[in-house]
Amino acid sequence: MSWLDEFDERLAQLDAQSLRRRRRAVLPEAGARLQVDGESLLAFCSNDYLGLAGAAPLRAAVHAAVDTYGVGSGASPMVSGHSVANAALELELAAAVQLPRALYFYAGYATNASIVPALVGAGDALFSDALNHACLIDGARLSRASVQRFAHADLQQLDALLAASTARRKLVLSDAVFSMDGDVADLRGLVALCERHDALLLLDDAHGFGVLGPQGRGALAAVGLSGAAASRRVLYMATLGKAIGVAGAFVAGHYSLVEWLLQKTRSYTYATAAPALLAEAVRASLRCVLGAEGERRRQHLQALIARLQAGLQPGADAGIAAAGWALLPSSTAIQPLIIGDNTAALAVMAALRERGLWVPAIRPPTVPAGTARLRIALSAAHSLADVDVLIEALRQVARTT
Repeated sequence: MSWLDEFDERLAQLDAQSLRRRRRAVLPEAGARLQVDGESLLAFCSNDYLGLAGAAPLRAAVHAAVDTYGVGSGASPMVSGHSVANAALELELAAAVQLPRALYFYAGYATNASIVPALVGAGDALFSDALNHACLIDGARLSRASVQRFAHADLQQLDALLAASTARRKLVLSDAVFSMDGDVADLRGLVALCERHDALLLLDDAHGFGVLGPQGRGALAAVGLSGAAASRRVLYMATLGKAIGVAGAFVAGHYSLVEWLLQKTRSYTYATAAPALLAEAVRASLRCVLGAEGERRRQHLQALIARLQAGLQPGADAGIAAAGWALLPSSTAIQPLIIGDNTAALAVMAALRERGLWVPAIRPPTVPAGTARLRIALSAAHSLADVDVLIEALRQVARTT
């Protein structure tokens, strides 16, 4: 029997553990609704936190860019793919996060997976939060550096690990907003430890940029660590497919550090550059995010978060309390409702879909065993009434569990 014949059995094992993932074909509709496999559903699953993905200014920017640039970029940035639009975007991204320089990438996952090996290698030391995103984990593995995980947000343990390390080069990896729990890292504490131990911090603000801080400038700005207060020990990374509503990613930081990544990051050097039409869409989005429209959307998002938390807090509904579900403490658009068991989480997701809602069930290995959950993602595209519909549906499902 060939080992290739084992895949059917291995897939069956995933099914038995309720761990097999399935894709669904979607088509955007008005507001926060999606057509899912032909069915119209109220969706709480998108990272489009400000509801900008379908906004008119972004669509207009893309149409205009197609007339100027065409569709594809045609080459890597180091050959001829670095368009005028991409160059302008890098300047605007650096200004947005108030850091000296930015480098624009075609995809977020590839960015982290490739910049980590460009920063450290064999003989160096790397320290990673236990709940970091998979792209940071993969980047750490690819680097061949010595990797030590510290318990989630445990800066005391990180301090001890950094103090014990004899490596000359030390790199700390952390999400700013953790994608499955929705909590925010202690950025001031992380930077202080890096200063104390001569380390560099790579901060992934995928879920904070556009939402957190003054004018949505991100997690660093939210705690006063950008602009004149920026540390050269911080390399800031953020994606452009979440609150910005487009696609791609960027890294920003000290000039020489970003120049090094330009020279040594393989996913930048050897991949076709992002098309100019995407860069122009991001530029249009930044104008919204940094302006009055962005502030209006952020304020609405905060109202949605408050409404959901009030409806699902302990004591708000006896059925939810009896079911043993728990909403994790999160001040962000990511609101995880812990169910526990994999099969039970899938059953709740299915029951919500029967009621016209799409809320994804997240299971291991994305989250630790025993913490399967509904990852409720709120967006400025939702209305308060939409959140009320979700709360009532969850209460109904809890009473039948």
